Amino acid sequence: MCLQTPTQYTDQMGRSVSVPIHPKRIISLVPSISELLWDLGLEKRLVGITKFCIHPKKMYRTIERVGGTKKIHHNRIDDLNPDLIIANKEENTRPMVEKLEKKYPVWVSDVNDFPSAMEMIEKLGTICGVKENATELIREIKAKRSKWKEKAGSGKKPRVIYLIWRDPWMVVAGDTFVHKMLNEAGYTNAFKDSSRYPKCSMEDMKQLNPDYLFLSSEPYPFKEKHIAELTSVLPEDKIVLVDGELFSWYGSRLLRSYDYFDNLRSRIAF
Repeated sequence: MCLQTPTQYTDQMGRSVSVPIHPKRIISLVPSISELLWDLGLEKRLVGITKFCIHPKKMYRTIERVGGTKKIHHNRIDDLNPDLIIANKEENTRPMVEKLEKKYPVWVSDVNDFPSAMEMIEKLGTICGVKENATELIREIKAKRSKWKEKAGSGKKPRVIYLIWRDPWMVVAGDTFVHKMLNEAGYTNAFKDSSRYPKCSMEDMKQLNPDYLFLSSEPYPFKEKHIAELTSVLPEDKIVLVDGELFSWYGSRLLRSYDYFDNLRSRIAF
């Protein structure tokens, strides 16, 4: 491990993590945070990412990939000799974090809503020595959000089922970041009273009778053919493909989310 004077930081799980001042060899195991670090100007200090860290393309092409978000290659991480690893409560596994923290500082994010997303950006900006960049990014995101909220107003909030998986069909429920972003976008989650990512049968969809079915582009890559599949069973439902990254990525991609919500509302004309 790189030897630098450490400072104690508290991560979003309430854990105290000893991190070198302005870490110089950072590994991110979270796709949205990898993009965030790059956008904060840390591209020269980012040494490792996952195979799902696809944005921006230059980062994906040039930075060493250490595995996925659930399974990593520990030998690659050892070769990279990081002085900070960034993980996430939901994206990564507890055994993974526990094994890594025996050797390296592991800062764990836990983002459940807009305020905790802003907190994550601010904290990582401070830890990595780019606080001014993080502050400016937060300002820009909040400005986009305010502009959207002013335009959207407080009118009708259509009920939606937000599908994230097929075979079995699975949806997002009320205790997820995507649920909070659905609210931000002006929708009511038909599964708001359920927990996490429940299964949902075709019969469930019929009985709930939402205004829209949203088919997310991730983690399952829904396509036009899946609209046809669902329409054959639910001919009265309005089914829409949506960009899952703009509902679920909680870093710098939030800069694009509110314009997307505006365009989506215009496209489906509610």
